[in-house]
Amino acid sequence: MKIRAFTAILVCKVIRGLAKLMGRGSSLPGKYALKICPDILSELKLPELSIAVTGSNGKTSTVEMIAHILKSNGLKVAYNKEGSNQIEGVVTFLIGDSTMGGKVKSDVVLLEADERYARRVFGYFHPKYFVINNLYRDQMTRNGHPEWIKSIIGDAIYDDMTLILNADDPLVASFGKDREGTIYFGADNLPSDTTTHEGIYNDGKYCPICKKPMEYEYYHYNHIGKFKCTSCGFERHDTDHTLTNMGESDGHAEITVDGKYEIPVFFTGIYHCYNILAAYTASVVAGIAPWKAAESLGGYILKSGRISDFTLGNVEGRLLLSKHENSVSYDRSIDVVVNDKRKKSVMIIVDAISRKYYTSDSSWLWDINFEKFRDADIDKIILAGQYCDDLAVRFDLAGIDSNKVEVFESVQGAADYCKEKLGSFLYVITCFSDKEKILSVVTRREIA
Repeated sequence: MKIRAFTAILVCKVIRGLAKLMGRGSSLPGKYALKICPDILSELKLPELSIAVTGSNGKTSTVEMIAHILKSNGLKVAYNKEGSNQIEGVVTFLIGDSTMGGKVKSDVVLLEADERYARRVFGYFHPKYFVINNLYRDQMTRNGHPEWIKSIIGDAIYDDMTLILNADDPLVASFGKDREGTIYFGADNLPSDTTTHEGIYNDGKYCPICKKPMEYEYYHYNHIGKFKCTSCGFERHDTDHTLTNMGESDGHAEITVDGKYEIPVFFTGIYHCYNILAAYTASVVAGIAPWKAAESLGGYILKSGRISDFTLGNVEGRLLLSKHENSVSYDRSIDVVVNDKRKKSVMIIVDAISRKYYTSDSSWLWDINFEKFRDADIDKIILAGQYCDDLAVRFDLAGIDSNKVEVFESVQGAADYCKEKLGSFLYVITCFSDKEKILSVVTRREIA
């Protein structure tokens, strides 16, 4: 091993240890390692089994569930638990699991890969399996259009990888066109599906191959569904692993995979079900018996905090983390609220748009289908954070009854109002950037 590589490993391990003691982030040690040895990733010796996951939504949750399945079945897994998915974070967690000679000690490397940075990481090593969940309009200030992100992910795909693709997303599924050995996962026609597109915009309107109009037999949500291009013939691929049913009854939620594996879940939001299916598929492809993968997933509750239950005074509630600058993510959280039949209110918090870069661009709020709240049975809608007025204008033009809407510039003020005035279940929809602002003023509960 080169002296530079050894030094980089040593420095990374030391800084990582100090950072943990100080409660600091997970990418700093890798940043210093890369300064010392820019090609440090090519110096590490990885195990034979490696899995990478990318996409606009669900990377962290999918990786967490794959790790849970693999560990439940006796494998030692190295993965970036903190979700730091750019090259510095990848270097940090891999060196953290390596010997001083650069040999990764775990049986499996499981990698959450940022869709823009995967091509940089995979320039040094190729994961055996590459899972691509979905592609949406996400952080357009940084990422631009999903077609551009699709082209960048294409640069991260190599012939020696096995792709595991969402068959229901035409942008994702197009990576498998004319490629042997690709594995597909997707959902059958579900009771919640529609025959018309319900989003503000439609990224499935045109074929990603020939750019001609596409037709859909049904939509699961947004541009995810059963599609076909009548010009070039590109269409939804048959699936190797399938979500065949999902639903709730008598307070119990359950999904069925491949028509025979019934998996109890704590939450049946369609995007969460896709993450479960992706994790199940990747684990089975990696060698875990299907029934064992399903058994491991049964009743599993995410540790990443994407969904949290809480109490605020006498009010019970649930936090649904969405992604700022990602309207599809917000739409899915809105679906959960609208479809809940109980007496309820909802709080929307937009206080800081990004943790990674400064932007005050709130134009993405206009891509969220807030119109779904217009006819929903909701007691109160509370808008909070420094962008509360932007939200208020958006809700006004969505035609939502102003008597239902309360506006607060501070999250604390909104929380105090809910504690004193609400008599219904409270949903809170916000982003990772703002989650602690609400969690710091509520009492968290175990998810049932």
